[in-house]
Amino acid sequence: MLNFTGLRITFLGTGTSQGIPIIGSTHPVCKSKDPRDKRLRVSLLIEFEGANYVIDCGPDFRQQMLTHNVNHLEALLFTHEHADHTAGLDDIRPFFFRQGDIPVYAHQRVIGELKKRFEYIFKTENRYPGAPAVALFEVINNQPFIINNLQVEPINVMHGKLQVFGYRFGSFAYLTDVKTIAAEEKQKLRDLDVLVVNALREEPHYSHFNLEEALAFVAEIKPKQTYFTHISHLLGFHAEVEKQLPDNVHLAYDGLQLEL
Repeated sequence: MLNFTGLRITFLGTGTSQGIPIIGSTHPVCKSKDPRDKRLRVSLLIEFEGANYVIDCGPDFRQQMLTHNVNHLEALLFTHEHADHTAGLDDIRPFFFRQGDIPVYAHQRVIGELKKRFEYIFKTENRYPGAPAVALFEVINNQPFIINNLQVEPINVMHGKLQVFGYRFGSFAYLTDVKTIAAEEKQKLRDLDVLVVNALREEPHYSHFNLEEALAFVAEIKPKQTYFTHISHLLGFHAEVEKQLPDNVHLAYDGLQLEL
């Protein structure tokens, strides 16, 4: 696996499916004044050699692109089909109008779901003139691929009973919505400089790592640094949770940038 230099990572969103604050919630974390406790739906921007690659485009995609002044998009990678990871697909339109068809990488099952939910995007006849279009690329486990000069290795994990792809780029890996991962997939995560993985809350969850499980996974994989994402308000205040973590483990927050 190539060990990229010049890789910039931006956390566009680090929240769970409802985001933080949750609409109408009076939970103390939802009322927090700390900007690190304001979490949009989970998404990641990778910049490499002047190109922008985004993992997942949920309902906050438009806001995230505007916040970070992203004016071109070289590819969109999907982890899975849940709405908090896909609902913003229509907002690729400005990129499409300037660039043409936007490359989309996803499991074949996810491509099928996108075609159902965004049928107008995939029409080949009688297309609505304002609809965006995509160039589809199927992601297959154990088959690394290259986007421009960026080498990508898919990591197969389970989100409860649903298959999800994480992605490794050189010494950086991004996993979200993980509950279990097979031994052979863990081998693909050796010798990481940075691991990003979900840590939903303290209480167990049927389809996500809780904090204890996420920390145990980190102890097994042994990356140099880890950042937790896909965080619920139930995990607690950012500042308080951060103090309780090992020195090389951190909570990610919206807008955090890493240079590799």
